[in-house]
Amino acid sequence: MSHVETYRRQVEDFLFVCRMLSERVYVTSHGGNLASRVDEDLLLISPTRMYKGDITAEDVVFIDLKGRVVEGRNTPTGETPMYLNFFRERPDIKAVIHCHPPYTNAFAIASGTNYLMRPVFPETVIEIGPVPVVPYAEPLTQQLADNFKPFLQRYNAFLMENHGLVIMSAVDIIRAFQLTDILETSAISILHALSYGKIKEIAREGVQDLEKTMKTRNLPLIGNPDLNISLMELYFSERRK
Repeated sequence: MSHVETYRRQVEDFLFVCRMLSERVYVTSHGGNLASRVDEDLLLISPTRMYKGDITAEDVVFIDLKGRVVEGRNTPTGETPMYLNFFRERPDIKAVIHCHPPYTNAFAIASGTNYLMRPVFPETVIEIGPVPVVPYAEPLTQQLADNFKPFLQRYNAFLMENHGLVIMSAVDIIRAFQLTDILETSAISILHALSYGKIKEIAREGVQDLEKTMKTRNLPLIGNPDLNISLMELYFSERRK
């Protein structure tokens, strides 16, 4: 039995997210890519140079954690080195999306304050956390993949400088897409607010209270579960940028 048949549900979810990314204009032309861990050493990943709205079950690729193609007629995305780093270094992660949502992407090219690192909306704080900017490197290179290393254990979402968004989920690819939606909506509101004046952030006490909300909803802390200790540390540590 083929992997497409064995992992039929995961493939269907994967294709649904491909279509939604294109419909929401979070990707254009051949841009963006995504991957999902379907087994301990098996990833479902998007093919290179294909418009996400056109991808079918026959187009997807299965690779192992060494990057070797296990099944599929296409070449996997050129960002495969980046994904291999993600899934090797964060075994808790089940799915990753790289896309270019336009309002979130504004913070990837802006030189001012990165308000996606600040506590502004409760949902974004508890479900996504701070979103740091990863230094620019040439796309499709090992250097770009390596630039994530200082950030990869601490966070679940990243702005690739002058490029786009990477967002990870410990649940599945559907959840990764939902988080992308949450972040894009937050970015829209922040940019609108900046046109009126200054941004009001959630106070330290409010962020501390949100840790209670996370416990009530049984939400895991952002980042590597063995590293971070609290939302307060994530948002107000001296390491915050």
